[in-house]
Amino acid sequence: MSINVVEKIDDRVKVRHVLISVSDKSGLEDFVPGLLDIHPGIRMFSTGCTFARIREILGADREQALTQVADYTGQPETQGGLVKTLDFKIYLGLLTETYNDSHQQDLIRTGAVPIDMVVVNLYPFTQTIAKSGVTVEEARGNIDIGGPCMIRASAKNYLRVASVVDPSDYGRILGDMNASGGATSLSLRFELARKAFAHTADYDRAIADFLHQKTIDDTRGCYRFD
Repeated sequence: MSINVVEKIDDRVKVRHVLISVSDKSGLEDFVPGLLDIHPGIRMFSTGCTFARIREILGADREQALTQVADYTGQPETQGGLVKTLDFKIYLGLLTETYNDSHQQDLIRTGAVPIDMVVVNLYPFTQTIAKSGVTVEEARGNIDIGGPCMIRASAKNYLRVASVVDPSDYGRILGDMNASGGATSLSLRFELARKAFAHTADYDRAIADFLHQKTIDDTRGCYRFD
């Protein structure tokens, strides 16, 4: 298997496309308008309840900046939001390299765009299992799949993409972008990547620890069998 070796990157990457899908929606009321104030041409992609919240924040005057992920990918969300962002166009946009000609041709071929920032935090697994009497099925339903995949993909490609997992970072991100005409710096993207990988590691550790404490009988008790 050949591995791409990147030899040329940009220190500053202008943010043109942002994907936002969050469980914790705090801070969006300042962050989303702040992004557009810095760069009015930013295009945002979102899903489900996050899409509805951002559209509410933007209002009719600015909602043209917002696109449903399903409209972008051409694939509707499955029942209950089970599959929303696990799509080739999304991950091509996250992992593509600026100076890789093959990647740029793939973007043209698929009608995809490079995604410059991902704002994702995960289903509340730890909050769910902290509740008294929680069942294995309730916990299982709060295991996020698409979120960790997007966080990991964007954090891996910190050479170009900002991976944002913590609303407390919104202010410093806007400050960094405002100081550089709407771009993120490599140093900021690297710091965000470190935080992102720690975030997914903690999330996976919580799931593994929870399941380790359970038995197959705990699982069987949640379901009817034919």
